[in-house]
Amino acid sequence: MRDRFPWILALAYTALFTLLGAIRYHAHRNLVDFGIFAQTVASAFGCFCNPIEGSHWAFHFSPILYLAGAVIAVWHSPYALIVMQSVACALVIPPIYALVVGRAGKPVARWVAVVVALYPALAGLAFVDFHENAFAPAAIVWMMWAFDCGRIVQAAIFALCAIAVKEDQAIFIGITAAVGAWRFRKTWPGRVALGVAIVGFCAALVFFREIQPHHVANPHWSPERFYAWTAADVRALLPLGLLQRVGFLLLILAPLGFLPLRSRFMWSALPPLAEVLLSRMSTTFTLGTHYAGAWLGYMLVAFAFAARKLPGERAARWMWACAALCTLELLVANPLHPGLNLRAPQPRDAALDEALASLPQNASIATQEEAYTHLALADPNARLLPENPSVAEDACYVLIDRDFPDSPRLQEYGAALEELVAERAYRRVQSEGGIAVYVRAGGCR
Repeated sequence: MRDRFPWILALAYTALFTLLGAIRYHAHRNLVDFGIFAQTVASAFGCFCNPIEGSHWAFHFSPILYLAGAVIAVWHSPYALIVMQSVACALVIPPIYALVVGRAGKPVARWVAVVVALYPALAGLAFVDFHENAFAPAAIVWMMWAFDCGRIVQAAIFALCAIAVKEDQAIFIGITAAVGAWRFRKTWPGRVALGVAIVGFCAALVFFREIQPHHVANPHWSPERFYAWTAADVRALLPLGLLQRVGFLLLILAPLGFLPLRSRFMWSALPPLAEVLLSRMSTTFTLGTHYAGAWLGYMLVAFAFAARKLPGERAARWMWACAALCTLELLVANPLHPGLNLRAPQPRDAALDEALASLPQNASIATQEEAYTHLALADPNARLLPENPSVAEDACYVLIDRDFPDSPRLQEYGAALEELVAERAYRRVQSEGGIAVYVRAGGCR
């Protein structure tokens, strides 16, 4: 940890992804999650809610977001979310370096750090919309570093941080700690691991039995939709579904030279990988989404454990190959999708920002994705247009921008809004270019 190299690399990583995140934000390329989490974090010490989910406790066990809420309370800016996520992902690099340097030496450890910094799955997680999952890999890797070098109390603290990320991490940490408790039974590390396992399983149990049901009218847990398999879903597995999953495994293992498969710690990555691969929706096993945070930390620890066992010259050659494979994947299958998400500001971006600034503060506003993500942090009442065109909108204001024609909510609800205007439920009060602002008939408070 005294070598400056991994820390300088982590600092450069933070700066790069903060810049890329800012460019994406200015281009209005953030998706719905950015707005949802902006409102949730801004209300962390209040309702811990947003207009789309209601209480975030109805969906996930995420006390870690109170940390983000404390940062937003001091720095009330969307850039704070971008910086936090960049820092969280960059903090994976130093402990991976530290896991390797004591066994394999500085040259190999530095190359391992470079591979991690180039790893496409980590880049995709750093660049995607702000999400609680981004905090998981660093907490897991620091936990394993601390345990590996005998800092047992610190390992327990990092384990508690991982448990606080989400209910699935509580289960994964519980499984990992339970195995550690058995492996080191009748020792001080084993007893601490047993305590961590109990805390992890209890956190998951309390969330599902006590917290989540009390924060949602419908006891059905929304994320279960990923596992609501139908006969059609099963038929779709052959051959396309299986090929997609095999392709995903190649994309996450090939850049690491398949080294995680040579480490016994790879077993710890199996539960989170099962979580994403058993989903009937490909979103969970697509790089460039926040679901990578579920398994990434475990995969990188297995990579580090395998890399540090390689002979010196062989390890160096293997790391060069891994760095080349990471670079190749970033060139041909970049999870950042730079052609879509990274572009220079356009006049339509400035026009939309100007229209949003002219809206009343804290007003009830329904709009499409591009506008919602820019309103969310400052306006707790901003929300998306309905998905279902049969739902009658009742927000005080509605803003649409047809200069962003690919917006799913605009496509889904645009015709329904025109009907509401024709029925005089809303009247237009502002129109410039593709932007139109409507107010509810009869006014609103």
